[in-house]
Amino acid sequence: MAAAVEAVALRRPSTSIPAVALHNVSCTFPARGRSGGLYTAVKDTTILIEPGEFVSVVGPTGCGKSTLLNVASGLMQPTTGRIEIFGEPLQGINRQAGYMFQADALMPWRSALENVLAGLEYAGIDRKEATERAMQWLARVGLRGFEKTYPHHLSGGMRKRVALAQMLIMDPKIILMDEPFSALDIQTRQLMENELLDLWSADRKSVLFITHDLDEAIAMSDRVVVLSAGPGTHPIGDFHIDLPRPRDVAEIRDTAGFARLHSEIWAAMKEEVLKGYAQSRR
Repeated sequence: MAAAVEAVALRRPSTSIPAVALHNVSCTFPARGRSGGLYTAVKDTTILIEPGEFVSVVGPTGCGKSTLLNVASGLMQPTTGRIEIFGEPLQGINRQAGYMFQADALMPWRSALENVLAGLEYAGIDRKEATERAMQWLARVGLRGFEKTYPHHLSGGMRKRVALAQMLIMDPKIILMDEPFSALDIQTRQLMENELLDLWSADRKSVLFITHDLDEAIAMSDRVVVLSAGPGTHPIGDFHIDLPRPRDVAEIRDTAGFARLHSEIWAAMKEEVLKGYAQSRR
């Protein structure tokens, strides 16, 4: 646990108002299979994300990472604690955030172009303007020429590109991502990670990125927050990733700085991963 204590000290001081602030958040649910029992998934958790900061959250499987993302999005209300978005209490859905899920959320009856412009359409934007902007975003994510293609004719990586364009066209100030690339093969995954970093670097949105892959977290992030095993998940480490940008996620893995950070963070989370694995076998 000493490594985790040292990690907290690595946090950069900030005088700005956080883009996302989870203050002493706890989430308790009825326990499965236990009549009248309760299960505390997350306990007394505080996580702050600065404007323009890319923060990844890692931890054992089933520790509550996605629960925290759902709280930040407003899809779930915490049992206790508070959530602030740019200093204002979050009430209802977080309208300043775009959410990218692990599973595809594309509408299968709509083409790539129609999926990307859907958000603008629902917002009442003129159809011609929405179409032009959607065409531009499809080009930005490397899908020029696939505007009329339906999701079932696209590869996994291409569907993720459509989902990225669908989210970013709405110009959210905050991006929430729940293991978005975990189902992709390693080559496609690294391409998508670099694609995301390129798009992010253009205007530096605030990102809360959930992943179970420590390599991915280090390669992409400004900070990595480590969670304990559940129940009662809470941060046990907060690491500043002092690797230069821009980054290629494959090349950065071969550097001494990456190896050092991986060793430090793994030392903080190894015991928790083993606890999580033991719990999953019960």
